[in-house]
Amino acid sequence: MKVLITSTGPSLDDQVDERFGRARWLLLVDTDSRTLLEALDNHRQVNAMQGSGIKVAEIAGEKGAEWVLTGFVGPKAFAALQAMDIRIGQGVKGTARQVVESFLRGDFTAAEAPNAESHW
Repeated sequence: MKVLITSTGPSLDDQVDERFGRARWLLLVDTDSRTLLEALDNHRQVNAMQGSGIKVAEIAGEKGAEWVLTGFVGPKAFAALQAMDIRIGQGVKGTARQVVESFLRGDFTAAEAPNAESHW
């Protein structure tokens, strides 16, 4: 399964970036093989005035992610992800590698509502 993890850096050993749309890096991970498929530089969205969450949601959909694992997701990004049937794990902390292991243990449940306000 493909999951998209927001990260502070380009490797599985970097910490989760709590902000979804303004995360520095987006890591596309294959949970079946526990491998990093792609590290996407998201620096363009870090300082975007608006629309960063929706843009990252679009990227998740384009890359075939079934889950997004992050800290906080605002209402517009949340709605965009739900419209694409992408499940959202919120409040995620630790390194991306630790998050993958937690995910595989079943530690995350799909969020039912956003946990941040717009433009957080």
